[in-house]
Amino acid sequence: LYADRPFLDRFDAAANDGFVAVEFAFPYSFEPGAIRDRLVANGLQLVLFNTVPGDLDAGERGLAAVPGRERAFQDGVDRALDYAEALGCPRLHAMAGLEVPSLVTADVTAGRQWSVMRDNLALAAGRCARRGVTLLVEPINRRDVPGYFLNRQADAHRLVADVAAPNLKVQMDLYHCQVVEGDLEARIRRHLPGVDHFQIAGVPKRQEPDEGEVAFGHLFDVIDSLGYDGWVGCEYRPRGDTSAGLRWLARWRDGQGRIGGAIAGGSRSSASGSSAGGSTSGVGR
Repeated sequence: LYADRPFLDRFDAAANDGFVAVEFAFPYSFEPGAIRDRLVANGLQLVLFNTVPGDLDAGERGLAAVPGRERAFQDGVDRALDYAEALGCPRLHAMAGLEVPSLVTADVTAGRQWSVMRDNLALAAGRCARRGVTLLVEPINRRDVPGYFLNRQADAHRLVADVAAPNLKVQMDLYHCQVVEGDLEARIRRHLPGVDHFQIAGVPKRQEPDEGEVAFGHLFDVIDSLGYDGWVGCEYRPRGDTSAGLRWLARWRDGQGRIGGAIAGGSRSSASGSSAGGSTSGVGR
């Protein structure tokens, strides 16, 4: 969201539109103090950002599952934790990275990249736990990120189970889940105990959630009925002006309308916008 504004100005815009929390992709082009000042000035809570993703310009999209990059991954986690501490952020997302073609196996859980990611996450979760931070993994579809290693909800939850760290959870992006697997309600019901953060976008265009093939109003009702009280991040590309496109959220907050049929009012929303130097959505995902 707010991709037409400089990164630091997006915090002001999110607050002006009524958001009380934000998330972004990568803060590393800015000093923590500059970001903290905008959070404090606008009364915003930072709820999530990504660990260092590797060399984006060289095509890397995370390091957690990349053999030979273990040291860089752990160093990136430490750098992210320094930012998280300075910014009061309770969650970090560790991007898996891309498949290595020579290491692809029919069973993703049986290959070398799986074991590399498992071991990396075990070490990183310990580092995060010592600083009071929850570490997240996110299945991402290969239409948007070709070759991404982690794609399916069941695999993400299997990975979490293999690591068995209480502060390792799943970030469930319903856009990615619909593109890869569908059957969203059943997957929410099955996996919610291991989910610590949701994200939304309309499918297939990844625009506002009031259009496309997913009835988000119904899914919000389901999520609320299951007792989820965490954040729902708005990680989409607006059709036009971000603020004008938030009419769907205004209808939800005012109780005057329902997206796709029904929206309950329990789960909290955070704004999202592009971050500097990153390829994914950021402020208030």
